[in-house]
Amino acid sequence: MAERITVLNPMGYPPRVARRPMAPRIESLDGKRVFLVDARFDDSDLFLKQMQEWFAENMPSVRTEFVQMSSVYLRDDPATWKRIREEGDAAIIGVGH
Repeated sequence: MAERITVLNPMGYPPRVARRPMAPRIESLDGKRVFLVDARFDDSDLFLKQMQEWFAENMPSVRTEFVQMSSVYLRDDPATWKRIREEGDAAIIGVGH
Protein backbone atom coordinates (compact mmCIF):
# COMPACT_ATOMS: atom_id res chain seq x y z
CA MET A 1 0.00 0.00 0.00
CA ALA A 2 1.41 3.40 -1.06
CA GLU A 3 1.89 6.11 1.55
CA ARG A 4 -0.48 9.05 1.19
CA ILE A 5 0.68 12.64 1.65
CA THR A 6 -1.13 15.98 1.66
CA VAL A 7 0.27 18.78 -0.51
CA LEU A 8 -0.63 22.43 0.07
CA ASN A 9 -0.55 25.17 -2.54
CA PRO A 10 2.27 27.59 -1.55
CA MET A 11 0.85 30.49 -3.55
CA GLY A 12 -1.56 31.60 -0.87
CA TYR A 13 -4.21 34.23 -1.49
CA PRO A 14 -3.15 37.66 -2.75
CA PRO A 15 -4.63 40.66 -0.96
CA ARG A 16 -7.41 42.59 -2.63
CA VAL A 17 -5.99 45.64 -4.41
CA ALA A 18 -7.92 48.84 -4.96
CA ARG A 19 -6.98 50.32 -8.33
CA ARG A 20 -6.12 54.00 -8.53
CA PRO A 21 -5.64 56.05 -11.65
CA MET A 22 -2.21 57.41 -12.45
CA ALA A 23 -1.53 61.01 -11.50
CA PRO A 24 -1.96 63.48 -14.33
CA ARG A 25 1.26 64.49 -16.06
CA ILE A 26 2.50 68.03 -15.73
CA GLU A 27 3.44 69.92 -18.89
CA SER A 28 7.04 70.56 -17.86
CA LEU A 29 9.38 70.07 -14.92
CA ASP A 30 10.91 73.51 -15.53
CA GLY A 31 10.82 75.45 -12.25
CA LYS A 32 9.07 72.62 -10.44
CA ARG A 33 9.90 70.89 -7.18
CA VAL A 34 10.32 67.13 -7.56
CA PHE A 35 10.51 64.85 -4.54
CA LEU A 36 12.76 61.81 -4.96
CA VAL A 37 11.24 59.27 -2.58
CA ASP A 38 13.35 56.43 -1.23
CA ALA A 39 11.01 53.50 -0.55
CA ARG A 40 13.88 51.79 1.34
CA PHE A 41 14.11 48.87 -1.04
CA ASP A 42 17.44 47.48 -2.28
CA ASP A 43 19.63 50.54 -2.74
CA SER A 44 16.95 52.82 -4.17
CA ASP A 45 18.61 55.64 -2.21
CA LEU A 46 21.80 55.26 -4.29
CA PHE A 47 19.86 55.42 -7.53
CA LEU A 48 17.83 58.45 -6.45
CA LYS A 49 20.92 60.35 -5.34
CA GLN A 50 22.44 59.71 -8.78
CA MET A 51 19.21 60.95 -10.31
CA GLN A 52 19.40 64.07 -8.15
CA GLU A 53 22.93 64.74 -9.48
CA TRP A 54 21.67 64.22 -13.03
CA PHE A 55 18.91 66.80 -12.52
CA ALA A 56 21.41 69.29 -11.07
CA GLU A 57 23.70 68.91 -14.09
CA ASN A 58 21.13 68.58 -16.88
CA MET A 59 18.01 70.37 -15.65
CA PRO A 60 19.16 72.93 -13.07
CA SER A 61 15.78 74.69 -13.07
CA VAL A 62 14.22 71.59 -11.47
CA ARG A 63 14.45 71.63 -7.70
CA THR A 64 14.81 68.13 -6.30
CA GLU A 65 14.47 66.96 -2.73
CA PHE A 66 15.50 63.50 -1.57
CA VAL A 67 13.23 62.06 1.13
CA GLN A 68 13.04 58.63 2.76
CA MET A 69 9.83 56.93 3.74
CA SER A 70 9.46 56.65 7.51
CA SER A 71 9.44 52.86 7.34
CA VAL A 72 9.93 50.07 4.82
CA TYR A 73 8.13 50.02 1.46
CA LEU A 74 5.53 47.57 2.77
CA ARG A 75 4.03 50.15 5.11
CA ASP A 76 2.13 53.24 4.05
CA ASP A 77 3.57 56.64 4.96
CA PRO A 78 0.68 59.14 4.96
CA ALA A 79 2.80 61.98 6.40
CA THR A 80 5.30 61.80 3.52
CA TRP A 81 2.54 61.67 0.88
CA LYS A 82 0.80 64.63 2.52
CA ARG A 83 4.02 66.67 2.51
CA ILE A 84 4.63 65.87 -1.17
CA ARG A 85 1.08 66.91 -2.08
CA GLU A 86 1.39 70.19 -0.17
CA GLU A 87 4.98 71.16 -1.05
CA GLY A 88 5.82 69.44 -4.33
CA ASP A 89 4.80 69.39 -7.95
CA ALA A 90 5.85 65.81 -8.70
CA ALA A 91 7.40 62.73 -7.13
CA ILE A 92 9.61 59.91 -8.33
CA ILE A 93 9.44 56.85 -6.12
CA GLY A 94 12.52 54.64 -6.17
CA VAL A 95 12.14 50.93 -5.54
CA GLY A 96 15.67 49.69 -6.10
CA HIS A 97 16.89 47.13 -8.58
